[in-house]
Parts: sequence; C-alpha cells; structure tokens
Amino acid sequence: MKKLIVISIIFIAFVGIQCSSVPVSGRSQLSLVGNDKIFPTSFEQYEVVKKEGNIVTGTEQAQMVKRVGVRIQRAVEQYFVDLGEPRYLDDYQWEFNLIDEEVVNAWCMPGGKVAFYTGIMPICQNEEGVAVVMGHEIAHAIANHGRERISQQYAAQAGLGIVGAVLGAGTAAGPGPELIMQGAGAATSLGILAFSRKHESEADKLGLYFMAMAGYDPQHAPKFWERMAANSGGEQPPEFTSTHPSHDTRISDLNANMPKAMEYYRKSKN
Repeated sequence: MKKLIVISIIFIAFVGIQCSSVPVSGRSQLSLVGNDKIFPTSFEQYEVVKKEGNIVTGTEQAQMVKRVGVRIQRAVEQYFVDLGEPRYLDDYQWEFNLIDEEVVNAWCMPGGKVAFYTGIMPICQNEEGVAVVMGHEIAHAIANHGRERISQQYAAQAGLGIVGAVLGAGTAAGPGPELIMQGAGAATSLGILAFSRKHESEADKLGLYFMAMAGYDPQHAPKFWERMAANSGGEQPPEFTSTHPSHDTRISDLNANMPKAMEYYRKSKN
C-alpha cells in the first residue's frame, strides 16, 4: 500500500510538471507528449484522409477555403512575431482543403492541416463565415488542443499501473493514427467524442481574435452560430450532457469577447 501511495505521488507530481501554457489565453494545459512526436503522424494521417476523400479543387468554394486559411495563418504568424516568438510556429505545415461530403463539419489536425466539408459551406454563406470556422479550427491547432487531448488520454491509460511507461518509453514512439484523429476531434463518425466544452469555448475566443487579426469583421461570428442553430432545428442536447457549448452560450460568449476582438480588427485596418 505504501509503495502504491508513493507511485501515486510520483505520477501526480510528474503530470503536474508536464504542463505548458496556451498562447493568448495563458491557460495551463497538460503536455505529456511533444509536438515532435505528434506532428509527423498527424501529417501522414492527413494524407490518408486526402487520398480517401474527394478533395475539391478549382471551385470558388475551394479557393475561398484556401484564401481564408492562408490569410488567417499569416496574421497569426505575424502575431507571434510581434510577440517576440517568431519560431513558435516553425514546425507547423499549413494546408487547407475542401472535401466533397455533405457533412456540417470542419477540423484541423495538430500542426495545421485543415479540412472543410462542403456540407458546412451553405451555413458559412460567404468569406466572413468561412473565416469564423477557419479561425476556430486554426485556434485548436495553435492552442495545441490535440496534444492536450492526447496527453490526457495517455495519462488516463497510464494510471498507476504503467507509471514507468509514461516516465520512460511510453511516449517514445509517439501516438498512433487513431489517437491523432481523436486528438484532432476529426473522428466523431467513429463514435469518438469531439473536443471538450473547455476546448471549444477557448477555440471560439481565440478564433474570434484570429479572424479579426486577419481583417475579417468578428461581428460575423455570432451570426454564423445563429445560422448553425437554425440549421440544427433546435435539436441540441442539454449543455451539461454535451461536449460542446450550447449555441446560445457560444453566441453569448462571443459577444462578451467582441470588444477585444474589435480592437484587433481595427488594428488590422491601420
């Protein structure tokens, strides 16, 4: 029993120090595995998705997804330059693709690989709507939500029985493709839960700022979620049972963060 208690203390202490801070928000997050282990598998898995999916090229919608993605990417990169951290995004390999599938969804793999589905484009309606979703998805990548989810799953799987694996070789090979897809919130069709409400709310906030930094009017964000709510026909699980904030909560939070977002927007116009 004493040995088990000692191992528990060691494990808790180890997890406690394996933390990093989310850019912009400053929130502390669990970081048991580095991006150097996650990104290579993430990039490989994105290529698999591209091969298996019907990538749309040459259309106005496909060009819009790429255009908005690059514009927000460059704005975020400039933000980190201004912050004095020009190397922060060095390992990211940005890519923005539209997949022909009537799914109302979009996601971003760890390291900056973004996918939109054609099913979400009518709700986006225009370039500003795409910027709302793009900012949100890029925020997931910048905030390393995938890494945090993967780290949480490592910690949960490790528990007390395989503390040695966590401390030693347990993460040496990096996470596998399935865990990467789970970490990206891209495998919901397999019954895997998407990002937590905490992650979604943080991505809403940071995404609002990022689209504003890129010169897109952030006041379009609440309007997008109003359209999303209308598209769902009001059929949404109670917030306390859902991994996503309710549409009303999202809209309220976005409006609360709007003054700061408008500061970024006005600055982008100078």
